[in-house]
Amino acid sequence: MKLSVCSVDLLSSKTGQNRAEHHTDMYHGDELIVRRGQSFQIEVEFNRPFDTDTDKLHLDMRTGPLPTVSKGTHATVLLVDSPEDKRWAAKIVEQSGNKVKLSVNSPASAVCGLYGLTVTCGATTGEATTTHSCSRNIVVLFNPWCEEDTVFLDDEEERKEYVLNDTGRIYYGTEKQIGARTWNFGQFHEGVLEACLFILEKSNIPPSGRGDPVNVVRVISAMINAQDDLGVLVGNWSGDYSDGVSPTAWSSSVEILRKYHSSDGFPVSYGQCWVFSGVTTTVLRCLGIPARSVTNFQSAHDTDVSLTTDIYLDENMDPIDYLNSDSVWNFHVWNDCWMARPDLPPGHGGWQAVDSTPQETSQGTFRCGPASISAIRSGQVFLKHDTPFVFAEVNSDKIYWQRNLDGTFSQIYSEKKAVGHYISTKASGSDERADITHLYKHQEGKQTAQIREDSGDEVVSVGIKGTNALPHHQVLRRNASRSRPPWGWCSGWRAWGCRRAMRWLSGKSLNTLFSVSLSLATFNSPSLPPSDVGAHSTVTLTEHFIPTQPGPRKLVASLDCKQLTQVHGVADIVVLEK
Repeated sequence: MKLSVCSVDLLSSKTGQNRAEHHTDMYHGDELIVRRGQSFQIEVEFNRPFDTDTDKLHLDMRTGPLPTVSKGTHATVLLVDSPEDKRWAAKIVEQSGNKVKLSVNSPASAVCGLYGLTVTCGATTGEATTTHSCSRNIVVLFNPWCEEDTVFLDDEEERKEYVLNDTGRIYYGTEKQIGARTWNFGQFHEGVLEACLFILEKSNIPPSGRGDPVNVVRVISAMINAQDDLGVLVGNWSGDYSDGVSPTAWSSSVEILRKYHSSDGFPVSYGQCWVFSGVTTTVLRCLGIPARSVTNFQSAHDTDVSLTTDIYLDENMDPIDYLNSDSVWNFHVWNDCWMARPDLPPGHGGWQAVDSTPQETSQGTFRCGPASISAIRSGQVFLKHDTPFVFAEVNSDKIYWQRNLDGTFSQIYSEKKAVGHYISTKASGSDERADITHLYKHQEGKQTAQIREDSGDEVVSVGIKGTNALPHHQVLRRNASRSRPPWGWCSGWRAWGCRRAMRWLSGKSLNTLFSVSLSLATFNSPSLPPSDVGAHSTVTLTEHFIPTQPGPRKLVASLDCKQLTQVHGVADIVVLEK
C-alpha cells in the first residue's frame, strides 16, 4: 500500500512536553511555540505502519513569502539516526501502530518567526511521493537557554527576570527624587505574540535577517516609534493629547500592541520615552531576547555628534535659541538587551543599549542601537551601532560657549559630570532599584571630592512675570559644589513656578515632574459619577476582572488627568488554578 500521511499532531498543548521544555508554556493559546537550537516533538499518523527499511520521510519548514534554502527560510529536515546540533534534522523516537513520533532539531542560528510545515513521504524504491501540509503553524523564537544561540544568558535567575517576567518597574523623575511605576509588559498575553510577529512582517527586515538578534533589535527600535515607518507609537511632547491617550495614562504594553495589530498597523497615540521603552521590553522578551528598561537621570541629547552638550550664549550671556539644539533631560528611558556581538571585536557582547524613542536618525531612520555597553564605557565610539549617541547621553561634558564681538565663539565654562547619573533598572528577582551606572561609565569619585572642597552657598533673586505660583520676587539659596549659570540654579526648586522660571530664563520648557499635594481633584470614570474629592478624603471604585494566568501576579491601578499624573499603585496577589 502506498504510504500517505493522515494527520500531523504538533503536540502543542500548553501543558505538554514541548511547551514546558522550551519555556513557552506561559504564552496564551495552543500553538506550537518553540525556541531554536532545541529539539521538539511532533506525531505523524500514516495510513499504515511506517517501515524504516522501505519507506522514506522528510519535513519542510518554510517561513516568509518566498522561502529559499540558500537564505535559510526553507529548511529540508531529513530523517537521520543521530541529529547534529547545527542543522535541521529529525529522528524517530517512538513508533506505535500507524503513528510515528519524531524529534525535530533546529540549529541555534535558525531564522525566527512563523513557519509552515509539510510532511513528504514515499518509498525508497523511487515511487511517487505524497505531501501533507500541516494546517497549523510553528513559531520559532530566540533561545537564551541554548549555549550556541547568540542571545544565550548563562544565569537562570536572570533568564527568569529578563525573559520570563511579564511585569517590571520603570523609573522616572529626577536624580534627587526618583519615582518608580510598575509596568505590565504582558509578553505572554493573548494577541501579544501575534502583534510582535506582525511588527516583524511590517518592517523592512527580510525573513532571512530574522535570525540575527542585532538586525532584529535594530528593526524593533525603528518600528516601536511611528516617526518614519508607521510604527507602533506616535511620540507627543506637546502636552495636548486630546485626540489620543496621554503617555502618563499607559501602564501596560498589551493594549498598545493589540490596538496596533487590530488596526492593521495604524500607529497608537501617544507615547513618551517610558512608554517606548516598556513596549520595546515587551516585544524583545516576547521574541526571546533578554531585555530590560533602563532610566538615565540627567540624560544628554547630543544632536550633532560632537560628544558634548553645547550651550551657546550671546555677548550679554543670553541663550542663542537657534543654536541650542542640544539639551539635557531630567530623565530618559531606553532599553538594554543581551546578546553576543560577533560583528564587533571580542569583549563587546553582553548588554547592548537600544532606544526606540525617536530622537535622531541612524542611517536615515529614527532608531538607536544596539550599542555595546562595554564600548560605551570604554569610549570606543567608533563601534556600531550609534555608540557615540549613547555615550553622549551618559558621559558628555556640558560646554558653555559665548559669542565674541567678531562673531566667533569662546568656551567659557565646562561641566565634567553634568550628565549620566543614577542609571537605574529593576533589580533581578526583586522590586528594588538597581544602580547600573558603573556598567555605562567609570567612577568619578576623586574628582567629586576635589570639587566639594570649594563648595559654598549661592543666592539668586528671580523675578517671575504673570504667575501666581510664587510671589513676584523670590530668593533661592542652595549649597552648590561648583559655579553654574543662572538657569542651572532653578533645578533645586520644588514648585510649579520652576517651570515658568526655566522658560523665562532660558526660553526652554523642560519636561520636569513635580511632587505636589492633592487638595482637590475631579474623577471621571464610566462607572463612577463625576465628583470632587476633597483634601484627605477617600474615593472607592470597584472593578471586576477575570485573571487569565495563575500564580503570583501584580495588580496595578493608575490615575491620570490633566491636573495630576503618575499616580499609581500596585498590589501583589496570587491567582489560583481552577
